[in-house]
Amino acid sequence: MHDGHKIVSIETLRDRLRDFALERDWDQFHTPKNLSMALIAEAAELVEHFQWVEGEKSHLLEDKVRPSVEEELADIFIYLVRIADKLGIDLYAAAERKIAINARKYPAERVRGSARKYTEYEGDDA
Repeated sequence: MHDGHKIVSIETLRDRLRDFALERDWDQFHTPKNLSMALIAEAAELVEHFQWVEGEKSHLLEDKVRPSVEEELADIFIYLVRIADKLGIDLYAAAERKIAINARKYPAERVRGSARKYTEYEGDDA
């Protein structure tokens, strides 16, 4: 147990979601295209909660808003795991590779404290 929650793997969640869809005969609708569209729709619902909030205050969720934000994040996570499953992508391994790519693009000693895109650093003196 960790913070009152079971520690489970992405694979365990993937299998639960796969079974959930199969039990409801929804797998036929869970194409990468449809799942991607659903993920974007859920991401837009998440953004609505922060649309008119000042950036510095966006981490301070009101108690009445927090459950909705949690649900939108869960929906996004669920669709992300389903898409990866449908495409045969190991999401954890892909994330590890992407972190390594980002570490090369954004070396800490060069970008610390800056939010610029990596292409904006090209030509800067290191």
